Amino acid sequence: MVILKSPKEIEGIRASNQIVAEVLERLRERVTPGVTTEELDIYAETMAKKRGAYPAFKGYMGYPSSLCTSVNAEVVHGIPSGRVLEEGDIVSMDFGTLYNEFYGDAAITVTVGKVSPVAEQLMEITREALYKGISEARVGKRLGDISYAVQAHVENAGFSVVRDFVGHGIGRNLHEDPQIPNFGVQGRGIELKSGMVFAIEPMVNEGTYKVKVLKDGWTVVTLDGKLSAHFEHTIAITENGPVILSKVK
Repeated sequence: MVILKSPKEIEGIRASNQIVAEVLERLRERVTPGVTTEELDIYAETMAKKRGAYPAFKGYMGYPSSLCTSVNAEVVHGIPSGRVLEEGDIVSMDFGTLYNEFYGDAAITVTVGKVSPVAEQLMEITREALYKGISEARVGKRLGDISYAVQAHVENAGFSVVRDFVGHGIGRNLHEDPQIPNFGVQGRGIELKSGMVFAIEPMVNEGTYKVKVLKDGWTVVTLDGKLSAHFEHTIAITENGPVILSKVK
């Protein structure tokens, strides 16, 4: 069941997402050659708690950390560790908060120093695909319109969208209905209504869309070992169009 949010609830979700947005922006500045993903995780948790929020992922279904750090061929749910980031890497950082009973969730992919042209293009196409999807999140549209917009932009650029992991509704729960695939058919799916709040999150691979989960039970990697990028925003659908709640004001 898709839960429609009141304007007051949307403002509560926005407040949580503003903390997420601030943390991700600070993390972006800290991603340099030589830093470990564990250091990024500690920083994210510390900063969230200073803002009065709890890191939403920590302990969620047994996840051991506060931040997801997925490097190069890692798609999502990479567990922070002593791994040292090196020049030429790309790292996706997915972070969530629980603040005053509402959840926030967003993700960015950033470069570690200078990266390859294909890595730059992959990141740019993934970021653009996110905004293509957001632009379709309008009253009267269908869920498939969001999914199709993401998929079409990605595949027209020669990349692929991950099919095993999807976006989701969000609010008083981290994951709510509906699931939001990054592939689909225009005009299909539920009708979009004012008050829906979604976390839209394209995960885009350089090569095949197929993935596998590593033995740690969390880290998802591309099946062919090629690069992957991930961008996510939490948005609200309003009568005046989509509003990005996880964007720094």
